[in-house]
Amino acid sequence: MDVSKSQLLLKRGVNVKAIVTPLWKEEVQQQLQMQINQLDQQLQQLDMEGQRAISAIQKQSVQPPGPQTQQQIDNIQIQVNEKKSELLEQKNQLLQNLQQVQLLELDQEVNQFQMEGFFKVETGDNLINKMQVEVVLRDGVIEEIRGDI
Repeated sequence: MDVSKSQLLLKRGVNVKAIVTPLWKEEVQQQLQMQINQLDQQLQQLDMEGQRAISAIQKQSVQPPGPQTQQQIDNIQIQVNEKKSELLEQKNQLLQNLQQVQLLELDQEVNQFQMEGFFKVETGDNLINKMQVEVVLRDGVIEEIRGDI
């Protein structure tokens, strides 16, 4: 071993791509649908909690409610509406993603996620090439590793 060479261990981002298959499409669509269903449940729960909080305030206050009580009710309604708006925005994004997945063609490559990995470099290595690594999956199985590992 040549002791004069210096080695260094570095971390890099590794792009993981998936090849679109019927199984992949089905799994991704199921995942997205599950997330949409969870958001629907959160929206229902939010409505119920908001109504419960408003009812509790109304029961504790004199009739007709004074300006302070009405302000509390209005504040709760504003908070509920803001949270509802966030959840509906998330749901809309998931629905768009679901539509995009349905339009993907089989055998097309799509970015699935990024992970980190370690690699060794030494004097004379091309760092740019070493940083550009991709892993390609077909139904969860590594089909190809691209780049200078």
